[in-house]
Amino acid sequence: MEFKLVLVFVSEDCADRVLDAARAAGATGATVIGQAQGQGLKRQYGLFGLEVMGFRTVLMILVEARRVKDVMDAVTKAGNLDESAETGIAIELDVASATGLRGHIEELARKHPID
Repeated sequence: MEFKLVLVFVSEDCADRVLDAARAAGATGATVIGQAQGQGLKRQYGLFGLEVMGFRTVLMILVEARRVKDVMDAVTKAGNLDESAETGIAIELDVASATGLRGHIEELARKHPID
């Protein structure tokens, strides 16, 4: 079975909404990394001229390749990722191999059959 890894970088306040949308679209779960820091298009400076890096939540979602378009569309919509440069990003990566997913895939096939 072929898998993709969807990485979503969003603000903490919309992470749950994005996760719910991914699950409804066929994802079986995610690993969440909170308070990751990064930079956008422009550096931001705060008090005393110190650089301020905004916090993001990183969602790592392993998805069957045949379901990845639905999941990407769902997280894009739920996170408003196409609204502005500040809302976040989602990327899709190929996965060479994955194990330990048999139960997830069987349950998913029952809940979300693909024609």
